[in-house]
Amino acid sequence: MYDIIVVGGGPAGLTAAIYGRRNAKTVMVIEKSVFGGQIVNSPKVENIPGFDSISGDEFGDKLLEQAMGQGAEAAIENVTSIGKTESGFTVTTEDGSIYTSKTVILATGTTHRTLGLPGEEDLIGTSISFCAVCDGDFYRDKTVVMVGGGNSAFVESALLVGIVKKLILLQDMPVFTADQKLQDQVLKSPNVETHTSTKVLAYEVSEDGKLTGVTYEEAGEKKTATCDGVFLAVGLVPDNSAFAEYAELDNRGYFVPENICNTKTPGLFVAGDCCQKTLRQVTTACSDGAYAAIRACDYINDLK
Repeated sequence: MYDIIVVGGGPAGLTAAIYGRRNAKTVMVIEKSVFGGQIVNSPKVENIPGFDSISGDEFGDKLLEQAMGQGAEAAIENVTSIGKTESGFTVTTEDGSIYTSKTVILATGTTHRTLGLPGEEDLIGTSISFCAVCDGDFYRDKTVVMVGGGNSAFVESALLVGIVKKLILLQDMPVFTADQKLQDQVLKSPNVETHTSTKVLAYEVSEDGKLTGVTYEEAGEKKTATCDGVFLAVGLVPDNSAFAEYAELDNRGYFVPENICNTKTPGLFVAGDCCQKTLRQVTTACSDGAYAAIRACDYINDLK
């Protein structure tokens, strides 16, 4: 039995692991995809204290290296449920593995929001992407559509403009909402075309299943943007429903923590972007992880 199982290997989860180990607790971190969380998709991060500039991927690697260097264990598995027992918790994964612990910290983060259009799921991973640093080079000298107009869309676009032949920005609001510095950086590029107050209606696909364009509405007029690929930057959503029995959720599916990280279930804590909060940044996620780990350690110490 572990002292602490952390579900999620982003900044919140890995910080929790570091703090747990520094308090001499046994820790297992279970991550379903990539250690480091959403930050690994950012090619350049400039708002993390101590780093003038660092790639999100490098920062994620440093967090994992530090946690494991402190003695935390790590596994790539998808946690599907947790259960409360007399001695603590069970944590069950998709492949049937069952782990036990005295406490659990849910740092499940968020996932990318999609448009929910017909055929979308079939195109994700081939013609629809979320990460320019991961997939941008596949579209070198081609035309791509970026759906979104906030900071995430413009961070991704800043990388794409130097790769693609043409970048078409589709924003559903009347104006772009990204920081002005990011807008200035992207919109000065001659290969950028912008459209606001739009609504994406459909993906156009050839008979052989290849994406050929995006149909959208602008000012009441139906238009089609011919393209080779689409990048979606339309927000993030939590994936916490599997834990709703033990931790309260708001109407959007985010955890509603008590006193920063506590839940209605003793021994169960939450941390990071999966929680209801006003600011979702690397720094706030790390702070949440530290709080949750200390509370978990205090809880374990009180059991003795």
